[in-house]
Order: sequence, then C-alpha cells, then structure tokens
Amino acid sequence: MAEKGLTNFFETYLKKEPIFKNKKVFQSNYVPRIIHHRKKEIETISTILAPSLKMEKPSNLFVYGKPGTGKTLTVRYVAEKLEEVAKRNNIALMIIYKNCKLKRVADTEYRLMTELAKCFNEDVPSTGLSTRDVYDIFIESLDKEKRIAILILDEIDELVKESDEVLYTLLRINTELKNSQISIVGISNNWTFLDGLDPRIKSSLSQEELMFPPYNALQLQSILKQRAKLAFKPNAVGEGVIEKCAAYAAREHGDARRALELLRIAGEIAERKGYEKIEIKHLDEAQEKLEKDRIMDIVSGLTKHSQLVLYSILAAHEQAKEKKPVFTGDIYEFYKKLCFKIRERPLTQRRVSDIIAEHDMCGLINAKVISYGRYGRTREICLAVSKSQTNNIKETLKEGLNL
Repeated sequence: MAEKGLTNFFETYLKKEPIFKNKKVFQSNYVPRIIHHRKKEIETISTILAPSLKMEKPSNLFVYGKPGTGKTLTVRYVAEKLEEVAKRNNIALMIIYKNCKLKRVADTEYRLMTELAKCFNEDVPSTGLSTRDVYDIFIESLDKEKRIAILILDEIDELVKESDEVLYTLLRINTELKNSQISIVGISNNWTFLDGLDPRIKSSLSQEELMFPPYNALQLQSILKQRAKLAFKPNAVGEGVIEKCAAYAAREHGDARRALELLRIAGEIAERKGYEKIEIKHLDEAQEKLEKDRIMDIVSGLTKHSQLVLYSILAAHEQAKEKKPVFTGDIYEFYKKLCFKIRERPLTQRRVSDIIAEHDMCGLINAKVISYGRYGRTREICLAVSKSQTNNIKETLKEGLNL
C-alpha cells in the first residue's frame, strides 16, 4: 500500500462507525459487577475466607474446574469484595494474586519469592541472591505488622510441574511468622494434581476443595448477552449469533472464556470488513481462526517434556495407522527413545501419564481410562485434532525440540 493510500485508509477507518463501544469487557482481567450462575460457589468461597475479617487464618482453599468455568473470575470477585470491606473497617488484610503460568512468576522458586517480596515494595534483584535470602526478605516484610495475607495462586499446578518443593515452602511459612498468618487459595484446571504431591505437602495442606461445573448452553447465552450489551453498540449483534456462539462453547466443555473470545473476534472480523452488524458467517470465520490459533498456542507453550510426550503420541498413532487407539505404555516407549535421542533424562511413567491427562484436558487428545482390575489401569488414547492440524503440530514440535 503506497504512503498516500495508507494515509487515506487510516483516515477512512477513523470516520467509520465502530461496532464496539467498550472492548475492555472481553479482557481476561475484567470482573463484572454481577457474576451469573455462580451463586453457590460465591457463597462457599465467601464463607471459607470470611474469618480473615476477624484476623483469623482461613483454611487453605483449592478451586478446580475445566477452563472457562469462572474459577478465577469468581475467586477474584470475592477477593475484591473482601478487600473492600477490610479497607472500610481498617482490617489488616492483604490479598496477593499471582498467575503461575507466567514464567516470571513460577519459572523457579527464586522468581516466585522475588515476585512475592515485590508486593511489599522490596527491591529484589532478579539474580545474585540465594533463594533462602529472598525467602527471608519476603518473610520479614510480611511479618512487620499483624495481618492476614491471602495468596491466590492461579494455575497452581504449573508451580509443581518440575518440583513440589516450592509449595511445601509456602505451606510451612506460618511456622516462621510471629505477627502475621498466610492462607493459600489455589486455582487449577487439573483436579488430580494433588495426588502426585509429596506426602509431607498433603499433610500440611488442611485444605477445603471446591469444584466448578461447566456452563450449559443457556447459561452461556445469558453470560454472552450481559457482555454483548456492554461491549457493542445497540443492534450490532445479528439474530442467532449469541445462540450459536453459546452452542459452540457448550460443545467445548462449557468454556465461557472461549465463548467471549469467539464473540470478540467475530466482532473484529465484521468491523474489519465494513459490516454494521455481526452475522453468523463472521462467527463461523472466528471459530475457524480461533481453533487454529488455540491449538498452536497450546503446543508452542508446552514445556519440553510435554512436547516430547505429545510428539510421542503423534508418532505412536502414525505407526498404528488408521484411527486405532494407542495406550500409555506405547507412548512411554516412544517417549524414552526421543529422550535418549536428544539426551534428555526421561520422566517416570506416572509423570508421563499425568502429562497425557493434561493433553486430554487441553483438547489435543481423547484419553479414556481402561481398568484391568488387579492388573492395573491404562489410558486408551485417540487424537482429537484434524489431520491438517496434526501435520502443523508435528512441524512445530520438530522445530521446538530440534528433531
């Protein structure tokens, strides 16, 4: 596009009537004034955390559910209300939220402790100190006055993927505090991650647990209508768009986050093409785009061993031919050979089995547990992606693993 043509394009774009009036309501950190279809969960979380307002340490809480079931949204909503009441009544309550999926937060124990220390305005260098030094800085800052701290760890299973020592450290903090007390609220898509933890950690948890069910299509419709009213100009959403968007997401395990993202992208496509209203065809186009992007984002963001396991699944299926299922044992044999090839120490078969369960949760595979009674259990594994996507995934993995 020539310089003049580009200038004209931007001038024309400025004069166009937008479809959106507030795109921020689609952002992941947006907390609406009303949370639909989570009344019971809000009440449960509130009841568990309420003792902090009387300067009593609440129980540790672990919240589980599939992606997009409102776990983070609900926890943050309750935390905001709790903080508001604490401030109005001069109660020394501190709420810290950290997403463990971010590498700067939970890549190492040192980084996590550094991030926690920074919450108290401590200037901690990114390198140069020992983990124990940073831990001591955090403890000293936290314990300067009498207070209750609630540490919300989103995607907490990411924290213990390589080692569960950091979680053990966090759970033992209260034994070193004289003035303060700290409680942990863990949020995870994986409701089995606690099973593989060290027995010392399990005995220290003393946790309450809460499971979030997926949304159904009607619930998703009401959530979408609420956000669409805030996000778009009047009459900008065509007939049947909300219903079809909800149906798409309900098919994907009731993922509200995915439904909202789908509607946002459909709006962007319609606006880009000069339409005044979002139509079904824009939604279909958004679904196709989102599916491709989502799978490749998941694959690119996997840890090295998760990528090795996924590549092993693809290789095992290729060898089995047609659409025959493969089993955990088959995958593990391929995985060990790959590790040997790239000089990587293999994980145990149990850990590989956990990674297979994670891939199932992400929608990359379908893993069905088969029980052989006293002979144990295994997983029957089928691919959940199309052949064209499989080829793209394989090429991405080859590049990432230098195969």
